[in-house]
Amino acid sequence: MTFTKRGTWAASLTALALATATALTGCSASDDGGDSGADETVKIGVVGASDAYWETFTDAAAEEGINVELIDFTDYNQPNPALSEGELDLNQFQHIQYLADYNVSNDDDLVTIGATAIYPLGIFSTKHDTLEDIPKGGTVAVPSDPSNRARALNVLQAAGLIELSDGGTLFSTPDDVDTAKSKVEVTEMDASFTATSLADVDAAVVNNDFVTDAGLEFSEALYQDDPSDEGAKYFINIFAARAEDQDNETYQKLVEIYQTNQDVQDGVMENSGDSAILLDTPADELREIQDDAEAQIRENQ
Repeated sequence: MTFTKRGTWAASLTALALATATALTGCSASDDGGDSGADETVKIGVVGASDAYWETFTDAAAEEGINVELIDFTDYNQPNPALSEGELDLNQFQHIQYLADYNVSNDDDLVTIGATAIYPLGIFSTKHDTLEDIPKGGTVAVPSDPSNRARALNVLQAAGLIELSDGGTLFSTPDDVDTAKSKVEVTEMDASFTATSLADVDAAVVNNDFVTDAGLEFSEALYQDDPSDEGAKYFINIFAARAEDQDNETYQKLVEIYQTNQDVQDGVMENSGDSAILLDTPADELREIQDDAEAQIRENQ
């Protein structure tokens, strides 16, 4: 697979809080068929609604007659159930592998309708300046959700901090860590807590959504994976919708705005510390990757 880039990269049951990005009136796009585009309100679930580029995005959508209401979540566990239950029209917070794992685990059929970017996954520390400074027997935190956990373990292996007995796969778990051959111990926690745990661990693998909110800079990562690798296709971040809405013209227009509005794209790059690879990969190709990921998950259950 060849990634289609919109830009280059230089160096990814809690309380629900409403972040109103525009003055909102009218009905949800999904309430009226969602194809007229004019004066509609689309509810999008995100993690990190305060990121400046979202205001730019909602302003650009309003210019096209689409009111966007951002629903902000503080962790990854709620946006997919909320979308499935009709509380949202779209969400944009996850990569393909996370969505595939959710669908298989919950017998759901949410689908990707457009790409946003791939972000490197980095190892951060507030105690050590280099990987070499992390002591033998030190502790490194990783996200506990299966897809991000496996990716994080592969990052730790590539950084030389652990060795995985399975060689490193999309399904690696801490049980696969060969402790005798590894420099550090691994502890799991919710992805939203890895950054805030840095005072208590030697290092942590922190998802891009939580880097800046924790006062970290992407440039401070001690190590990060390469999002341009072929295997990174499963970690393309996406807009997700219910299956019956995958051809909704209003939703497709929102994806187009995200991918083509230069101010939005510049904002995404700035927010990522210029580390993102911006993408406009076709939706049918994204769904092929999603189908492949779901098939692999089922085979490994």
